[in-house]
Amino acid sequence: MQTKPRALFSTLLAACSLTVRTLTAGLVAGGAVTAGANMALLLPAHAAGPDYRTHLAGVTPFADPRQRVSTTHPPWSAIGRVQTELGSRCTGFLISPVLVETAAHCLWLTQPQHFIQPTSVHFLRAYSGETFTAHARVIRFIVPPGYTPNQESQSAGLDHATLVLDHPVARPDEVFHVTTKPEDIKPGMSVVLGGYEQNMPDIITADLHCHMTGLTRDMGGNILLSHDCAGTHGSSGAPLLYQDASGWHVLGVQVLASNGHAGGQAVPLLNSLSGTSEDPP
Repeated sequence: MQTKPRALFSTLLAACSLTVRTLTAGLVAGGAVTAGANMALLLPAHAAGPDYRTHLAGVTPFADPRQRVSTTHPPWSAIGRVQTELGSRCTGFLISPVLVETAAHCLWLTQPQHFIQPTSVHFLRAYSGETFTAHARVIRFIVPPGYTPNQESQSAGLDHATLVLDHPVARPDEVFHVTTKPEDIKPGMSVVLGGYEQNMPDIITADLHCHMTGLTRDMGGNILLSHDCAGTHGSSGAPLLYQDASGWHVLGVQVLASNGHAGGQAVPLLNSLSGTSEDPP
């Protein structure tokens, strides 16, 4: 059963979105593990009209493979929109009936330089247009203690957050189970990436035919997964997915988009630090 959004969400839909972080073209390091990445945060691309494909971070101009996917079927039914009462929004996905993974930078307030209050964050499971299968409010979130939003080059490999919901929004068999370690991920693996992106924020669009390109590290030594999937602002927090005979597997959380061409980087969950809550003071 799908539910119409309440008035609160009608207001939130009109607000601006938080962006996926962006990479300089030289950041993605092919198949090798490299030390020290030179990361740069770019301003959001305010796309308008039919020329949006020419200047979206993470998407090759005039060669956009993204397509709309249905939120009524796996794996997309376990994905939802993370949005705040301040109007920002990103992508998130369920790893248990009450736990959502997303990018930590989606919860950071540049002014006044701290994380947002957890209760101002909402999760809309399988959001599409004006419907969603479930809604929950966040009561707490956990960010790796080494992640520093103002030092992205040092800690991008820790850029993820676990959101604790105020009630279950799925059955245990409807969520992703994270079991893949970085050492199990090989260059050339077929992957998919989809989320609520800048130019089409009310539906999930996905690149269904992309690949892992290798591993790299941020300047703090934390591993990042490199891929050639098209994904732009708003895809932050989306799962980088791999499918085999046993089903869908999460490889990592999308956090960075390349500048000027398709591709980006994701945080491997099983390699990331876990720790203290970053509930703001």
